[in-house]
Amino acid sequence: MNKVEIWWYALSAISVINIGLWVYSYRLLWRNSNKYLQDVFKGRVISIWLSFVYVSVCAFRSFLPRIDLERISLVEHWLSSVLVGRTITTFAEICFIVQCSLLLREAGKNTNNRFVVVLSIILIPVIIIAEVFSWYATLTTNYLSSVIEESLWAASGFILIVSLVSLWSYADRAKRAFLVSLLLITSGYLVFMVFVDVPMYWNRYLLDTESGKNYLSLWQGLHDISTNYRVSFDLEIWRDEIPWMTLYFTVAVWVSVYLPHAVIFSSNKRNV
Repeated sequence: MNKVEIWWYALSAISVINIGLWVYSYRLLWRNSNKYLQDVFKGRVISIWLSFVYVSVCAFRSFLPRIDLERISLVEHWLSSVLVGRTITTFAEICFIVQCSLLLREAGKNTNNRFVVVLSIILIPVIIIAEVFSWYATLTTNYLSSVIEESLWAASGFILIVSLVSLWSYADRAKRAFLVSLLLITSGYLVFMVFVDVPMYWNRYLLDTESGKNYLSLWQGLHDISTNYRVSFDLEIWRDEIPWMTLYFTVAVWVSVYLPHAVIFSSNKRNV
């Protein structure tokens, strides 16, 4: 058993645990439903089902990992095709960012903080545009589009950080502990994107440019992602993918499961 197989089995096991965490999260939300105002609870119910989509798709991708632009997977099955994987991933990632947007919008409305409400609205189109670039990169195999996609995801992290900081003066000790935890996670995410993820795709683009790579047309790409993929357990191929996939299918999933239970902000501003 090589290192890629060990990583794959571990990721698959964690995905099963994550599904169990979601079930617990769902039951806990309904058990505590009387603690929420009606409007807030409706938003939290929407959030838990958005989380269900995200957790399910991440579990699917953990069992059937793939590298889109290289058309590589670990399982020889039509469900491992890039077309299937990219389609459900797009839906799941939009669900996740809508979760974040809903929570910020709730906090902004409850604190009468119009700035946070506006930022919560901006988040969604930013990620929709990122998904468009992701599809363009996947179809054409042009890493420059991946650079733009990941830069937009990094921008969403920055927006989240600004939003969380804007809520600081409305938070008591418990809420500030919540803000600090999210700020640490989001800041770590932003650092990873800026210094690891985006440069990785930029370097791949430069290498393709130097080699004179010919990119696919959109139509050629659509046919390619429907039919073309190969199985490889080569560590050199997966080495750069393992770090971000591991974080994506663990920490990001745990955040998604937790968001429906996030603290509720009020308009009472604290003295700083």
